[in-house]
Amino acid sequence: MNWLSCPKIQGKYVTLEPLSVDHVDELKEAVLDGESWKLWYANVPSPELMADYVDKAISEAKCGNIAFSVRCINTNKIVGTTRFYGVDAKNKRVMLGYTWYSSSVRRTPINTECKLLLLNHVFEEHSAIAVEFRTHFFNQGSRKAIERLGAKQDGILRNHQVLDDGSFRDTVVYSIINSEWPAVKNNLQSKYC
Repeated sequence: MNWLSCPKIQGKYVTLEPLSVDHVDELKEAVLDGESWKLWYANVPSPELMADYVDKAISEAKCGNIAFSVRCINTNKIVGTTRFYGVDAKNKRVMLGYTWYSSSVRRTPINTECKLLLLNHVFEEHSAIAVEFRTHFFNQGSRKAIERLGAKQDGILRNHQVLDDGSFRDTVVYSIINSEWPAVKNNLQSKYC
């Protein structure tokens, strides 16, 4: 049995729905808003690769990973995706990432609420001891967003990955640990309530 469950999670601004192949067309439309797949340092699928991206995310559920589509309640449109991955049930650790959003919802309460809902789920319902975030060294937007959540930088994995273009990715690692969760939760709630 998997350590983490895979529910639909409802908030004030978003509904996190377990990712399914039924979401592919809406995700293709969402990714066109901002064309984030063109950012060389981001891991965002192009519309042409969206079906493969979704299939792979769903197939990784057998490892305990859980992927979600992010639906904006006001518009009833899917505006991105996020997931739990690298799930370590024995040590109650998980990574939170593969997050991308349509350009039109960036810097809105959507990301803050998504993270609040997911962190609340994993810390309070599954007693996680740590949640980790990783991003490319050059992805300044992602780094700032992770830091605004209240995550602390653990370090940088130098030459961590070889990218499709042959360049090396330095990966910045952040985390929130269980003893920090109450303060992080208060911080997140204060940002959008």
